Amino acid sequence: MEKTYVIKGEPESEWLLVDANGQRIGRLATQIANYLLGKHKPNFTPGVKMGDFVVVINSAHLAITPKKMTTKFYYRHSGYPGGLTTTSLKDMMRTYPDRVIRAAVWGMLPHNSHGRALLKRLRIFAGNDHPHGAQNPKSVN
Repeated sequence: MEKTYVIKGEPESEWLLVDANGQRIGRLATQIANYLLGKHKPNFTPGVKMGDFVVVINSAHLAITPKKMTTKFYYRHSGYPGGLTTTSLKDMMRTYPDRVIRAAVWGMLPHNSHGRALLKRLRIFAGNDHPHGAQNPKSVN
């Protein structure tokens, strides 16, 4: 039986810059989820917070097909009877384009405390500007 590799010490994290301009939502979300989990590193260990911080810019300029804009919906429930609220992708892109990427990435992360901690390392901005210039994020294609 093989032993599981566990990294010793505190893993180092980098800051990555991802440009969402003209990209598909699913392919972009899988790329971001892999960076957050740390699967791109050779010493990847499951369950250890060893991924990088990810800054996403231009989230308002995703490439989405017109059919998906009208047929995809986001649901949330208030907890009260009749409290289901549906929002179409078209409305979500108009008001909160960052939440579209956040919801897609959250669907690809573990749904537990580890996944919630990883999601806090994701910063999404609708435009081209971001306040994380001091961290010197490396651009990723």
